[in-house]
Amino acid sequence: MEKIVINRKLAIWKLILGSLALVLGVISLFSSFKGFLLIGMGVFLLLTEGSEFDFKNGFYRKTKSILGVSLGSWKPIPKIEYVSVFKTNENTTLRSRTAEANVSKEIIKLNLFYDTNKKIEAYSTYKKCDAFEKAKQIASFLNTDILDATERESKWL
Repeated sequence: MEKIVINRKLAIWKLILGSLALVLGVISLFSSFKGFLLIGMGVFLLLTEGSEFDFKNGFYRKTKSILGVSLGSWKPIPKIEYVSVFKTNENTTLRSRTAEANVSKEIIKLNLFYDTNKKIEAYSTYKKCDAFEKAKQIASFLNTDILDATERESKWL
């Protein structure tokens, strides 16, 4: 396996609602143009972000995927110094006419560092074990180290 595809998992409710919206949107296009609204909602619910690495040819790309179809432009993989797994917060702002609330959720990110401080954001997940599994796959192909920055004290693996 010389190609790794990493996509954020899609929640089952998003898969069901998004697929339903796409089907209903296509069906309703035969009677009116309001079907485009449902199709847009379906695409929004089914859209996932990720990365794809082709180690055989030395390229990577950031992808946006809908039901397994990925889009993104290929770029050459630079000389990666190390793979970093770290914790951060993902913030979402919820607004209504009279109120606003910020919701923060802990997320684990996987970055590939090169040229001292430049990075490729490869993956994000809510599960620590999932992030380390992907980091080990990538690090083994690139023959590089993994920095575990999920705890207060960072350590090399």
